[in-house]
Formats: sequence, structure tokens, C-alpha cells
Amino acid sequence: MRLSRLALLLSGCALTALASPALAQEAPDAGPPPAAPAIVIQNPAAAPAAPVVVAIPAEWSPVPADELGRTAYGLYLSGRLAVFRGDNVMGADLLAQSQALTPEQPVVGEEAFRSGLFAGDLETLAELASSVQDTPLLAEAARLVVIVDDLNNGDAATGLSMLRQQPFAEPFETIGRYIMPSIAAAAGDWDLALAPVTAPSTDIDALVLRHQRVRLLEARRRNAEAEAEYRALTASPLGSQLFSADFGRFLERRGRRDEALAIYEASLTGPSPDPEALVGRTRVLARAAAPSLPTVRENAAFAIKLAAIQSAERRERDVAAIFLRLADSLGPDDEVSLRLGLSLVSLGHETSAREAFSRVTTANPILYAGAQFGLGLSFQRDDLDDEALAAYRLADAAAPGQMEVILRLSQQLIGMDRHEEALAVLNRPQVNVAGQPADFRFLRGATLETLGRLDEAEAELWAALAAAPDNPTILNTLGYMWVDTGRRVEQGAEMLARAHAAEPENGNIQDSLGWAQFRQGQYDIAVETLEGAVNKEPANAEINDHLGDAYWQVGRTREAQWQWNRVLTLDPDAERRAEVEQKLAKGLSIAPPVAAGQF
Repeated sequence: MRLSRLALLLSGCALTALASPALAQEAPDAGPPPAAPAIVIQNPAAAPAAPVVVAIPAEWSPVPADELGRTAYGLYLSGRLAVFRGDNVMGADLLAQSQALTPEQPVVGEEAFRSGLFAGDLETLAELASSVQDTPLLAEAARLVVIVDDLNNGDAATGLSMLRQQPFAEPFETIGRYIMPSIAAAAGDWDLALAPVTAPSTDIDALVLRHQRVRLLEARRRNAEAEAEYRALTASPLGSQLFSADFGRFLERRGRRDEALAIYEASLTGPSPDPEALVGRTRVLARAAAPSLPTVRENAAFAIKLAAIQSAERRERDVAAIFLRLADSLGPDDEVSLRLGLSLVSLGHETSAREAFSRVTTANPILYAGAQFGLGLSFQRDDLDDEALAAYRLADAAAPGQMEVILRLSQQLIGMDRHEEALAVLNRPQVNVAGQPADFRFLRGATLETLGRLDEAEAELWAALAAAPDNPTILNTLGYMWVDTGRRVEQGAEMLARAHAAEPENGNIQDSLGWAQFRQGQYDIAVETLEGAVNKEPANAEINDHLGDAYWQVGRTREAQWQWNRVLTLDPDAERRAEVEQKLAKGLSIAPPVAAGQF
């Protein structure tokens, strides 16, 4: 694959001895990357300074440490740990501090630069650029960082010189072309910035470059040309999807609100409604002030964002995250922050992703809801239930009626044993309708069962099963309820057998099947089934309890008592704890098994 070397460079690491030779370690490595031509920067004035080669001493004495007494090796390990935990911002900072103490360590400089690419601190990355010049792909990334940092610092002329002297290699070639017009405009080279785009308008690269040009035409007050370019841009389906909202904002600035409103409403009626069109429509109807003309930096950020989207669609997740960090560095943008959070999540960088999600403002309700939803999922993955619930509530309030948000909110409430609240959400008029997805009927049925409203639960679960007759989760829930309550033991057992056949490795479903066998008096078979369930879910209190009951019924009383004692170590709920303590004191007394055909 084209980016395999880049992925290796961005993910690899090697622990280097920073305190003494005895501390030298090396992480397992897939081997050196294939040889590649060295990057030669043809404009010495624009290139990062060549690194000063300093010999690596055999032993440091004294050990390199900062003013707080923190050693370079300790900073390095702390940085690596922070990155491992998904906090690239802290990790990159610690690694950069370690590199500053040991500039003669090339591996540390490269590691700090890699982490910094995902953290987005352009100034630090620019300072580290010289340390990665011997690694071609990282050298290309460093050059891109320097150009964007120059734009941020008002020195676009240097960046333009670098772009002109040497085109970027893949995977940075596209982004180099996309930002050229904005860099040229910032440097005052308007001939280059406004050069006509000759490629066909069906080509995505041509669409992006024409969009850069149209914004710059407006900046030069060449509004008639800009409008003609906008109409050409939005004539194609892809161009309309990408740039209609921007055309609407242009028309607002021209005082043509009605035309802008028509464009916004058209963008909201298609298969992929544009969140920006919703904001524009709201603004026009409220007769609020037109949005300001985008700055050159905002133009560049928009182009970088589009390059990131293309990379994400090609599943180049590392590259997409790096590009989004660059776009993010050029100024606040809610869509960039949301996409950055999603990209960082895909890479497992949870802490950094949450920081990105948290920066999305309420200006666009759809983007805000998406960010809060992403936060909720992230918190849920780390078992931070209260934080996840709060995020889901904010997403639900920002974009009411979004079924995926409602589903997750309900699941979170159920997982926190807040069943009445979950039921209230699931019973909302827009949710509890004919033809609703099976997931909602299932959750409602499971919640009603927990609340003891069995007749209503049975009706909802049966409706869910009718909509998804082979769903093992629904089969298991309804089948177990029938078996456990004695309502329809034989039918429930048949459902559980189907569920187990569909998911034989699911210990919870196997437990349900074993319990059905137990309830039918098939104790020997139940023991075998429940032993298998315990092997799959050894820390499940209910499954261990069921196995203890099965052991008791076949006369294996000491093993039964052992299982029940184990249940008490697995944090059972109060009701199960009381039942198990009763069994340990007096043994098991159960009703006769349900005969075949008995309902």
C-alpha cells in the first residue's frame, strides 16, 4: 500500500538509553523501512537549519535533567506512557522536553515529532523539524508544518518559496497543491493565487482549487467573476454538496438573502443535508448579519480540511489526523474540531479526541450534537458513566429526534439502572411509533421486564422478534424471560437453543440455555452447559449461581457450595446475595421441573 512506510514511521518507536547504557532498551520492530531517496531542499534560505551532529556519549555524567530535577529518560518514558494512554498533547510535550535535554539523540527527536504531529503544536514541531531531516517522509511532514507555521506567523513568503522550489511527495502532494493559492495570496502574489484552473470541473482536485480561487476573487472584490465561478462550481452534484452553503454565504454578503435562502433550503432537502445550510437558513430567517468574508488563513484551513476528508475516505487515518491538526492550528472551526475528534478516536487517542470534541461550540446544533455524541461514546468506552450520560443528554437536547442519539441515551440509562428514565425516553411520541426499529422495541421490552411489568414486556419483545426473527439477543431475552418466569418454558428453551446456535461463544446465551435445561429437569445436561458458560464468563455472578444450583440437583453438594461461595466474591446485587446466603445455610429447595408441553 502506498502509505505503509508512513504508517510505520508514525507508529514505530524505540526506547533509547538516556540515563546510562544499562537502561538501553529497544521495542520490537518490523525492520527498517525500505530505502528512499533523500529529500533535498533546493532553497537553502527556506529550509530548516541542518541539525548539528553531536556524538552520543557512552554514558552521561551527570544525568541530563531539567530545572525540576526530571531526567531526560524519565520524561521520555512519561511521554511514551501518555501517548499510549491516548493523550498525545501531554505525550508530545514530555517527549519534546526530553529531546531538548538530549539533542544528540535522533530517535528521541523523531519520536517527539511523530507524537507532535497528532498533538498539533506547530511551533514545537517547527523547532523539531531539523531532527527528522534524515527520515524522508517525516522530513516532508516537517516541511509542511514549517509552511503552515509560517502562514500563521505572517511569513507566507518563506512558505511560498518552499512550495515553489520543491513539490511535495505523496502523501503530501495533494495538500501542497491545495494550499498554494492561499499561501500565494498571503505572500502578495495575486497572479499565482488567482491563476485560472484548467482541469475538468468533475475532478475533485479541480473543484477544490476552483473553490480556493473563488474565495480569493471575492477577497479582491471581483464579485461578478466570483459569482460565475460559484455557479460553475455548484453545477455538479459533488460541487453542490461541498460548496452550496459557501455560495449562500457569498450571496448573503451581496445582500441577496432570498437567493441565499433558496440555496440553503435546497441543501437541506437532499439525501445528505448540510449542517452549514441549516445555520445559514436560521441566520437568514432571523435577518441576522451576513457572515464575514473568510480570511486567507481560513481559506487554507478549508483546503487542508478537504485534503483530510479525502485521506479519511481512503482509510489513511494517520494522514487525515495530521492534516486536521494543521487545519485546526489555523483557527477555530467546529467542523474541523469534530472531524479531528473522530479521526483521533479511530487511532485510539481518546484523551486528545475528547479535547477536540469539547471545543465544538453550540453555533451549529448538528455539529455540536455530533461532538457530544462522540464524547459520550468515548466516555462510555472508559466506563465513565456519569460523563457519558451528560454528553448524551447534551447531544439529545441539541438535536432532538436523532434516533441514534436516543438509542444510546436509553442504553446508557439502562446500564446505570435508571430504568424509569430510560422508559420515558423510549416512550417519547416520536420514538414509540408504528414501524419503529426493533432495537427500540427490544430496549423497551427489556426495561419493562426489569420493572416487573411482564405482560407489557412480553408484548414489546414479541414485536421486536417479529421485526428481527433471527436476532440472538432478542431470542435470548424473550426466551429467558419465558423460562425464568415459568410462562412458556418449552418455547423459551427452543428460542434459547436457536440463539445459542447463532452465537455459540456467547457465555450469557449459553447460561440461558443451561437454565432452561435446569428448569425442565435436565440436570445432567444443564451441568455440562453451565460449566461451559462459566468457562466463558468466569466473573459473572448469575452464571456461577446457576451452576451451583445445577451441581446441587445432581448431588455434587460440595461443588455447589463452592460455586455459591464464589458468587459472594463477585459483587452480586443485594437480592442475589441474600438468596445465595440462604442456600449456603439451608441448601437448595426448588419447585418441580416443568414437564414438556407445559405452559
